[in-house]
Amino acid sequence: MAFMRKTAAFLGMRALQDLVSDSMAIDMGSASTIISVRGRGVVVDEPSLVAVDIVTGEVIAIGHEAQQKYGREARGVAVIAPMVNGVVADFERTKEMLAHFVGQARGGVSAFSRRALMSVFSDVTPVERRALLTAAQHARVGRVGMIEEGLAAAFGSGVRADDLHASAVVDIGGGTTNVAIVAGGKIIRTRAERVGSSNINAVLMNHVRRHRGLLVGARSAERLKLELVSAIVPSDLAKEIPINGRDVLTGMPRSIEITAGEIYPVAQEVVRQIVAGVSSTLDELPAEVAGDIYDRGIILTGGGAQFGGLADYLREATKLPVRLADEPKYAIVRGLEQMFDEPLLLRRVMREAQKTEIMLSYESS
Repeated sequence: MAFMRKTAAFLGMRALQDLVSDSMAIDMGSASTIISVRGRGVVVDEPSLVAVDIVTGEVIAIGHEAQQKYGREARGVAVIAPMVNGVVADFERTKEMLAHFVGQARGGVSAFSRRALMSVFSDVTPVERRALLTAAQHARVGRVGMIEEGLAAAFGSGVRADDLHASAVVDIGGGTTNVAIVAGGKIIRTRAERVGSSNINAVLMNHVRRHRGLLVGARSAERLKLELVSAIVPSDLAKEIPINGRDVLTGMPRSIEITAGEIYPVAQEVVRQIVAGVSSTLDELPAEVAGDIYDRGIILTGGGAQFGGLADYLREATKLPVRLADEPKYAIVRGLEQMFDEPLLLRRVMREAQKTEIMLSYESS
């Protein structure tokens, strides 16, 4: 009987613990929001989009559901991206979006998360950092630690916290590129650029409008990028695909054929910007650190790292080895999640986060 009572008490405690999602890793970017829960892995991977009723301001769809409406919105509905270039552009919508995704991550069972680690753009301002903290608190997350994207991406791509030799990590997101030089579990050099893979879509849309007289949406631009565009010279410059849109002059629906050779130089504008940021960071390194990077090369992470030919282009431009991290899109959340298994490092990060929150509260008062 005593054994049964102890077992029942234990099961009751386990049931109570299940109501609290212990540790959550959150990567909220311009293009997508990814959440990983300790012990369960990645549980949310959705577009950072919100559909809003223009008249009432009510949020009517978030994530995949909002993406389905994008470009084909009903009258009175607007689909917006509340995160732009890695920072909060629309605070109220960001709060609602994060609360929705965190609720999804809990699976509808728990009502509170004891702690979370959230990635943050390295060039973020105190005001932008405070907005993210407030959004997390609105989502009913207890203690929130903020980790720079470059450090989290390094851990998630296999760099050890106790490795004293330097590693170079380039994280390419939808609207940002973060270059971080990491050694001993800390960032020793970093460079943040507000340019990413979504900028390729923008220059493609602009080119088609200006030079072919056709207005196309973001979805069509994304299709062009995936099917035709490459960072290096395409093997078949004559390859072409049809693309539909609205004629600039007549306003009527029209279709045109676009070749890989036509849009290859257009995308190069963005690729060169990204690579220039990487090269500038490497130019500023101390000799010993540069020696480590020469031996180890560069690690590419982030969803934008999978853009065709980018690793080859960067390898040629820097004359260094370049490798793509395993599942590069999830490198940041996996790095954040790994920190929960590093008690000393996690304690330091949470302590620094608490100090930052106190400072931000003081500044805003």
